[in-house]
Amino acid sequence: MAQIDTNKLKQAEAASAIVKDMITSAIEQSAANPTLCAEALKTASNEVTQIQTLINDVQSQLQA
Repeated sequence: MAQIDTNKLKQAEAASAIVKDMITSAIEQSAANPTLCAEALKTASNEVTQIQTLINDVQSQLQA
């Protein structure tokens, strides 16, 4: 049985916490600063893509 790379999962977990904070901040700033809100959401989206890559890597290891 393949071994789980817990470091990648911990990285994904940490990044998801940061993304949650980015989204919360974007919501709070949306009325006052729509440009900052849009940038925060764009950055959060990029982070989510990286998180998905980490998770996919671990899933691939499990299937190997």
